[in-house]
Amino acid sequence: MILVGTSGWQYRDWRGPFYPEGLPQRRWLEHYAAHFATVEVNNAFYRLPERDTFAQWRARTPDDFCVAVKVSRYLTHIKRLREPAEPVARFVERATALGDRLGPVLLQLPPTLRADPAALDETLALFPREVRVAVEPRHRSWWTGEIESVLKGHNAALCWADRKGRPVTPLWRTADFGYLRMHEGRAHPWPHYGRAALRSWLDRLDLGVDTYVYFNNDPGCAAVADAAAFAALARDRDLPVTRTPGKGLTRAGR
Repeated sequence: MILVGTSGWQYRDWRGPFYPEGLPQRRWLEHYAAHFATVEVNNAFYRLPERDTFAQWRARTPDDFCVAVKVSRYLTHIKRLREPAEPVARFVERATALGDRLGPVLLQLPPTLRADPAALDETLALFPREVRVAVEPRHRSWWTGEIESVLKGHNAALCWADRKGRPVTPLWRTADFGYLRMHEGRAHPWPHYGRAALRSWLDRLDLGVDTYVYFNNDPGCAAVADAAAFAALARDRDLPVTRTPGKGLTRAGR
């Protein structure tokens, strides 16, 4: 199954293109979950929500909804994977209030953090085995066989990342699921993706496993339009894909 969503849902410029003008912001999650089956929570990176907030998200979304959560920057950017036990435990204690709505958790590493296989191994070992973990390194020193082996040893996915229609990570398959983040396209208007770029990513996916695809190009509601376009292209190939908005709910890029 290809699970398609966006990185966050609380963007003011989505009012009109996606959220109805009269819909109060406190009801946006319900509207989002009616049109998408998954979301990546980006703001947990900046401020980890309390457990009650995660529990409320679970209560406000349908049974088939899935929430991927970006791990707090306290672990990745402040501690830089050092002494990970306490921040991992705190994150897990709160995020697991999502219950069966909890999808993968994302460790996005700082672009200045050089490869540290031992620290990554220690950090990944602290997550419960039933929690899927994706890792998005952003320094080229991580692209080694040793790092690939660490990820495989913990069934952790290397997060594939795209910027301007091109992969910025190796295309390793290190887990029994896939995770792709679409950061910025090259089509008009910026930061939309063109159809050729979206098709190229469908060609790369491992269709034998669940693959989570999140569009992080939120300005101008591009993420919603591109997620819908990506899903439509998948359906054209008779691939199983989660729900996305219809054409009337978005302004599609060219």
